[in-house]
Amino acid sequence: MKISKQNAEHYIWGDICDGWHLVKNKELSVIHERMPVNTSEVRHFHNQARQFFFVLSGTATLEVNGERIILNPHEGVEIAPLTPHQMINDSNKNVEFLVISQPTSKGDRVLTRE
Repeated sequence: MKISKQNAEHYIWGDICDGWHLVKNKELSVIHERMPVNTSEVRHFHNQARQFFFVLSGTATLEVNGERIILNPHEGVEIAPLTPHQMINDSNKNVEFLVISQPTSKGDRVLTRE
């Protein structure tokens, strides 16, 4: 079955950010996310999940282990387990990106101190 934002399971996080589950199982998660201007996720790491963030549109800042990485459209970064990270949109446009997790990151997130 074809999947897209139009027919995927949708959820809201951080009060105003959107996520669409494109693939959702224990072994693999693929989520299309949208972050409005001046939003960010909470800094965290995953005990087991390896993640890959890939920007579709807009410009995102991915803070990884204290280093800020600017991601333009069609650029991505892989995050190893146990690596603190935080996706940030401090640009003046919405950011849309894919976050791919293997295995799923559900229940695997540990918040870190700023």
